[in-house]
Amino acid sequence: MPTVAVTDETFDAEVKNSSVPVVVDFWAEWCGPCKQIGPALEELAAEYGDAVKIAKVDVDSNPNSAAAMGVRGIPSLFIFKDGQVVSNKTGAAPKAALKGWIDESI
Repeated sequence: MPTVAVTDETFDAEVKNSSVPVVVDFWAEWCGPCKQIGPALEELAAEYGDAVKIAKVDVDSNPNSAAAMGVRGIPSLFIFKDGQVVSNKTGAAPKAALKGWIDESI
């Protein structure tokens, strides 16, 4: 499954009400580290398939979701399971570290 672009309007439906775990990436176009992890998240989305959804929220276009989650720096990553945050981290990381973090959390 490719990554899913999520907006303030679709956040609850795509993330909180998802039947599978969701990794949410809060990012911005101007953010270098965000662009660094983007390809890794796309690859992980393909590898996990339908077992995990990877959602991307552009904080510039969707400030309400970021504010509601208390995002102060980007990239900020949250893992939701059954509508609740089970883990979060801020900053870029290599693909292997991201996969390990996701696997531990779900």
